[in-house]
Amino acid sequence: MNYWETLAYLEWLGHETLRARFGLEKIRRLLAELGDPQTAYPSILIAGTNGKGSTAAMVEAILRRAGLRTGLYTSPHLVRVEERIRVLGCEIAPEEFAALATRVRAVSEVLLERGEIEAHPTYFEFLTAVGFEYFREKAIEVAVLEVGLGGRLDATNVVPPFLSLVTSIDIDHEQYLGSTIASIAREKAMIIKPGARAVLARQPPEARAVLLARCRECGVSPIWADEAVEILGSEPDGRFAFAYRAASGQHRSVHLALRGRHQIENALVAIRAVEVLRELGYSILDEAIGHGLESVEWPGRLEIIGLSGPLLLLDGAHNTAGARAVRAYLEEFARRPLTLVFGTMRDKRIAEMAAELFPLADVLILTRVSDERAAPLAQLLEQTADLRRRLGRPTEAVEPAELAFDLAWERTPPDGMICVTGSLYLVGEAKKWLARAHGEGGACILGREEAGD
Repeated sequence: MNYWETLAYLEWLGHETLRARFGLEKIRRLLAELGDPQTAYPSILIAGTNGKGSTAAMVEAILRRAGLRTGLYTSPHLVRVEERIRVLGCEIAPEEFAALATRVRAVSEVLLERGEIEAHPTYFEFLTAVGFEYFREKAIEVAVLEVGLGGRLDATNVVPPFLSLVTSIDIDHEQYLGSTIASIAREKAMIIKPGARAVLARQPPEARAVLLARCRECGVSPIWADEAVEILGSEPDGRFAFAYRAASGQHRSVHLALRGRHQIENALVAIRAVEVLRELGYSILDEAIGHGLESVEWPGRLEIIGLSGPLLLLDGAHNTAGARAVRAYLEEFARRPLTLVFGTMRDKRIAEMAAELFPLADVLILTRVSDERAAPLAQLLEQTADLRRRLGRPTEAVEPAELAFDLAWERTPPDGMICVTGSLYLVGEAKKWLARAHGEGGACILGREEAGD
């Protein structure tokens, strides 16, 4: 397959969430036929409701600064599927992606013919196999893997035990993981395994109890990244500096590149994880921690884009907890007037997310994300009607999303701010619009002449 045929094949495999089939038997069989590439390097596995992607990016940035050859696997992507698979911070090249996808497809077809798997791999299983194989080809020294959904039956949860991180747990994906924090925590806790180390973020009491029980079951002594820190200050755009007590007992300070107070908790998880790696023999200087956290990039998470006009803030807050974090940021750092462009998935707690965000908006624009799982405008209007009536905010309901962004640009003065939020898919739409309308974009591609070689 060439690159475009590969994209068409991925589309044929079906929607990543709606067509998902959770279980490990198929991915294990597929990887075994490929020679178990996931066993060629140690993997750091990161689960959680919010913050797992940011934490993964932080850990990878620190390890890369320490001179390690890193692989990073994340989901979902914003614009290009290649964003999910990176080595040394750079995306897999399109031609390499197509070549590996062709190999994985051929192997899956053989397994189907033999009757060793009952169906084609899912979209996520397929990409996971491609990512693992790419990391082996590139001879990485450590992989940082963001769990897709849950943990127990997620395709990433086939790697040998090494280091497991769990970021904050909250309500999300209830139709798959259960409707309580405890049930969701039970799914995510299953990335903790005998023989692995575990670093855990601050958690609600119900989640903490579940995670502790899993650690006891596995004979794992968890490291909690939940201590208080001293906030040293913040930049006008919401990037914080804080001091913490290192495992050595010394006091250290770091400046974060990612915006928002909530990133302090994610950074603590990343720091404690790196300290565990030091105990395991990895040479990681304090300078690597500082430089990694100061330089890490993670698009679509309180990402600010300055153009010749209003400031644009992109955040993929996709649940109530994420919306709460965006609200906290906007209350402290937003420019006024504020235009809010909101769109999300139909299976989310839309009224709760709206209650966090809509009161801050001077102009409110609802739109539909370009995804079959997206909430239609009628649903957004119906489920937020009471709130909007109480707020007395004029509301525009516009689709496609590109027209909503155009309208936001027209309605917002140059000294104001546009906040696009509610879904990473909506952020992806905004980035495509930016590329078309303002020429913003670009990607780091790791090709045959590799960075640092």
